[in-house]
Amino acid sequence: MKTALITGITGQDGGHLAQLLNEKGYTIYGIIRGQNNPRRKEVEAEFPYVKLIEADLTDQSSLVRAMMEAKPDEVYNLGAISHVGYSFKDPMVTMDITGKGVLNMLEAIRLTDPENKVRFYQASTSEMYGGTDYNRPEKGYNESSLFHPRSPYGVAKLYGHWITKNYRESYNMYAVSGILFNHEGERRGLEFVTRKITNAVARIKLGLQDHIELGDLWPKRDWGYAGDYVQGMWLMLQQDTPDDYVLATGETHSIEEFLDIAFNEVGISDWRPYVKQNPAFMRPAEVDLLLGDPTKAETQLGWKREVDFPGLVKLMMEHDLELEAKNVK
Repeated sequence: MKTALITGITGQDGGHLAQLLNEKGYTIYGIIRGQNNPRRKEVEAEFPYVKLIEADLTDQSSLVRAMMEAKPDEVYNLGAISHVGYSFKDPMVTMDITGKGVLNMLEAIRLTDPENKVRFYQASTSEMYGGTDYNRPEKGYNESSLFHPRSPYGVAKLYGHWITKNYRESYNMYAVSGILFNHEGERRGLEFVTRKITNAVARIKLGLQDHIELGDLWPKRDWGYAGDYVQGMWLMLQQDTPDDYVLATGETHSIEEFLDIAFNEVGISDWRPYVKQNPAFMRPAEVDLLLGDPTKAETQLGWKREVDFPGLVKLMMEHDLELEAKNVK
């Protein structure tokens, strides 16, 4: 039986990963920030098998204590300020947690694991590529593509990505980065555009609200299901040699396409009367298109996404319709 330590246990990926590892028989520890974390009771209720440890990615000493308590075989660093829009509002906190937090976790592992037995996974992101025209490959970004992040979040993640590679090469640590393209699902927070859409569409259908406010509608993303992507995370730590991998679907869709499917799921063929664009949700620098090439992960890990784009939107719509139906009097 293996033991895993997960940072970001309260987030979307942390929940999916905990469920997967529990099915595989792992002992699971999750790092939670602060004594009065508002998500604590939710995590304890949904994942009673996860042992929670209070620690903070900005406090290396707390991470050392967490390592000594959990004694993990695998560490999954999913904790981050992960909302791109918010990173423009608070870039300093974003860097402290999303960037320097990776270094703190790596140092905690190095100090408590002198024999290099622990395997480390870093959650990198497609936002590191930036989607600029000059470096966009025809078949999608892969592990060798150039980076050009266009947000404080992307810059912080790029630091985490490179410091992970540096520790692998400098200290012979088993440390890998999964460069994951957009992955969504029913556990996604309401502040993210995909869940914001499906939740609003459900509420519009049920008469709980009459419109939704969004920013730009033209950006295209490579969207997959988070439940599929955590399987790829786990596979990366089961290989003989540590390496970095892109996880993606290999296809891209616009926010308008997402709206088409979501509204059609509730019998509304024209979403335009229900959608208002609000400049407050538009970013100083936008990434217009992200497309990933998952060939390496598919051939070397045997990984492949199972839920397609329409299936993802349908899954999220079904969840939010059931959730919001409880608010109908």
